Amino acid sequence: MLRIVYPICCGLDVHKDFVYACIATTENGVTTYKSRRFSTFTKGLRELLSWLLSHNCKDVCMESTGKYWIPVYNILESDCKIVLAHPKYVKAIRGKKTDKKDAKWIADIFKHDLVSGSFIPPADIRQLRDLVRYYKKLTGFTVGEKNRAQNCLTVSNLKLDGIFSDVFGKASSNIIGHILANPSEKIFDVSAFKTKNLKATDDEILDAVDGILCNEQADKLRIIREHMSNLDLCMANLQSVILSTAEKYTNQINLICTIPGFDTLSAISVIGEIGVDMSVFPDSKHLCSWAGLTPINDQSAGKKKTTRISRAGVYIKPLLVQCALAAIKSKTKHPEIFARYSALKKRRGHKKAIIAIARMLLTAIYNMLLKNEPYNSELYAHSYDTLPEHRTVSVEEAIFILQRQGFVVTPHAD
Repeated sequence: MLRIVYPICCGLDVHKDFVYACIATTENGVTTYKSRRFSTFTKGLRELLSWLLSHNCKDVCMESTGKYWIPVYNILESDCKIVLAHPKYVKAIRGKKTDKKDAKWIADIFKHDLVSGSFIPPADIRQLRDLVRYYKKLTGFTVGEKNRAQNCLTVSNLKLDGIFSDVFGKASSNIIGHILANPSEKIFDVSAFKTKNLKATDDEILDAVDGILCNEQADKLRIIREHMSNLDLCMANLQSVILSTAEKYTNQINLICTIPGFDTLSAISVIGEIGVDMSVFPDSKHLCSWAGLTPINDQSAGKKKTTRISRAGVYIKPLLVQCALAAIKSKTKHPEIFARYSALKKRRGHKKAIIAIARMLLTAIYNMLLKNEPYNSELYAHSYDTLPEHRTVSVEEAIFILQRQGFVVTPHAD
């Protein structure tokens, strides 16, 4: 028989306009239920809180449905202990699903402590998280506008991307601005647009700008450039808001910035995702699993079906991968990271190696925030000092390594 962990608890089925609550009270092995429906307006949520406290219920469980759980959480978090569960953990039995039964089902499985709660950071961290995620969205908008501007140039036979490494750099932007100001005028002299580090010759640039920008594409390109300027201004203003909001975490930010590949903004983004209190995670492995950097545990009959990483960490995982890519670029500055990446890449390939480096960085962040210590490269360097440069492998092992790298190995005919 399952043990009753929460004698008095509540299950919430949250919707956009209303929330259905069911209080389960267990006495002498018998459970009684009290259900009620409330509005999701602030007044209705305060009535929900009063109703819970009148029944001495301070343990609440609800599923995370989009953004609808956040107003409920904001009202209840000061007086109740809330467990926010992923929908897959509280999914009701098919065919027996109504709003009232959903709330009762959540209360039934929660009273036995069968629900795994999601990590919800404090309110100030949640606000910082919202800001850095919005900054990431604005960055994506900027990239999308750059792609559309490049399409305008391509369909107009302006091959600036074949000459300039950055089409939106100083020299290329000056050329585009001159073309937009004088669409019908052909360029014969590009010496005024050249910069100090430009390697392309005048003839190559003239060949690249030998195109026809029609009025429609010119108008579109002007709108795109204006939108990009507005996005840059919005991102600059948002960045100042992020820096002022994260000012209270200056010590933790400085610690994370000692890790190779991290700057101030990326350190703030990590804190916005995982917070600064590492005691909420049992160990670094749980944090890496939460961030989606751990292989899936999918094994049956002694066979591993897959070792793919999970889809979790949709914001923090790409950030850590970018930082890992920056950290492995320098062989002399960060030899411990480059050595580990090189060793893994030979056996597992680039993608799995870079995920391993991202997990390595997140593990370092966990221990640094937990112990309040800066990054120490010596903790990683000694593991690779004694590795031999070459190792002897059998024929079977060599064939296996080649096959993992994508080569097709055929037997040699004697």
